[in-house]
Amino acid sequence: MKLKIQNKVFLQYIILAYTLLFNFSIQAQNKKAKALLDEVTSKVKSYENIVIDFKYSLHNNQENINQDSKGNVTMKGNQYVLNFMGITKIFDGKKSYTIVPEDEEISISTSNENDNNSITPSKMLTFFNSGYNCTMDIIQNIKGRKIQYIKLVPTNIKDKRKEILLGIDVQTKHIFNVIETGKKGTKTTLTVNSFKTNQPLSKNQFTFAESKYPNYYINKLD
Repeated sequence: MKLKIQNKVFLQYIILAYTLLFNFSIQAQNKKAKALLDEVTSKVKSYENIVIDFKYSLHNNQENINQDSKGNVTMKGNQYVLNFMGITKIFDGKKSYTIVPEDEEISISTSNENDNNSITPSKMLTFFNSGYNCTMDIIQNIKGRKIQYIKLVPTNIKDKRKEILLGIDVQTKHIFNVIETGKKGTKTTLTVNSFKTNQPLSKNQFTFAESKYPNYYINKLD
């Protein structure tokens, strides 16, 4: 009887030790992931401007959806010019201009860049700094580049995304891709094809010129 009690106590100690080691391992992985994300953020903020060409894929096997698109974005601070799916969006630091050539229409609105719910191209490079639990994931060798993935799980239970895998080039500390998996099976992947920094830009790069669109309908939203 005494031996059984000793064995039971010993087993409890083993379980406790394993639990503590597991928790320490998770905490260590979390710290490593956070440190890497901080490096990415620091690198992004160090550039005068960033020019990205990207591919965007949307897939949902249940709904038989498979879409691929390409785009590009030029960013300087919170200003940007985004070309995606035939639409151009310009943000000059105060107002947002959405240009739709197919409809010959331009929508103009005041954007609040401090709004946490506002998703902008510049935030796509630092969105991971809050609102997620992060852990180190797998490392993949993609065309000679070592890509370290970090798993991000939204802390907001209302978030429609189940998890996000953020791929980071270990050498450059640049984002290689972002893979989002929705709770209903939708999977989106944004892959950076070209990441250029400190490019010579026109002084009017982020200026909207209405004279370039003489036949367009101007829709002022506010």
